[in-house]
Amino acid sequence: MPPPSVAVTGATGFIGGAIIRSLLDDGWRVRALVRPTSFDKPLPVEVERISGSLTDTAALKELLSGCDAVVHCAGVVRGARASTFMHHNAEAVERLVTLASAEARVGRFLSLSSLAATRPQVSPYAASKHAGELVLEKMGGEVTWLALRPPAVYGPGDRELLPLFNAMAHGIAPTWGDRNARFSLIFITDLVSAVSQWLNSTTPTTGIYELGDGRLNGYSMDDVIDIAAVVVKRRIRRLHVPAVLLDVAAAANIRLARIRGYEPMLTPWKLRELRHPRWVCDNGAFTAATGWEPRISLAEGLALALAGNRGQQ
Repeated sequence: MPPPSVAVTGATGFIGGAIIRSLLDDGWRVRALVRPTSFDKPLPVEVERISGSLTDTAALKELLSGCDAVVHCAGVVRGARASTFMHHNAEAVERLVTLASAEARVGRFLSLSSLAATRPQVSPYAASKHAGELVLEKMGGEVTWLALRPPAVYGPGDRELLPLFNAMAHGIAPTWGDRNARFSLIFITDLVSAVSQWLNSTTPTTGIYELGDGRLNGYSMDDVIDIAAVVVKRRIRRLHVPAVLLDVAAAANIRLARIRGYEPMLTPWKLRELRHPRWVCDNGAFTAATGWEPRISLAEGLALALAGNRGQQ
């Protein structure tokens, strides 16, 4: 009997790449959708590449044909217009789950959502992730489906949080917003293990679940700085970034992006996400349903992330 096969989107990204390596280790045959502009990016040689995008129905049918499961990691985190997020996040889920339901062998559909989906009013990104979950709830009846809501994910190869951690390793910690704001984090291997455990389960649960590193009530930025100081064995100086400076930069960036046609990260929407006072996860429901538990603390994860970054330089 041939090994099970899985279709993966977002395979060339930080999270998607870690997931496909784990799937290969578990014995899955992996087929990945890769944009033509990313086709030369490195992937394990065992991965079958399908060239196309999430708007290319023919490529999606080829991706899904004969697969037992789907892991949808692709998504947009930056954009100059609200429609960009809805098109690439929510509408992509709808297109994929519709085709997956029509394919007889696609029995499981895992969508990587975001903790931001719990606050859809905060930003177009958050609204698009929430809308994608609603699509799964409405249309996922033909497949066993799962939506995972991780918080910020970090680890070797991460491009979002690693620059901040590297700054801390050099003794500087940029800070912004409310000092009492709380947030959760999760190390990449813990997120990957949750995906792997669900896909390999004989009795997979269905629904929408949060997952983080298990830290009760999350972290404040002061908590992260204090933990990082122990890990890097040096004093870390807090460098407060004035709110007005961020506001002006974000407003200018989104105007320039709309003129020049690029997709910006720093926008007024992103600032609303960064300044939200509470992005905290509760693993309780997912642990009760699956038995999964996180293993990597922030101190251990920071050390692994920084060591991995040095090894890639």
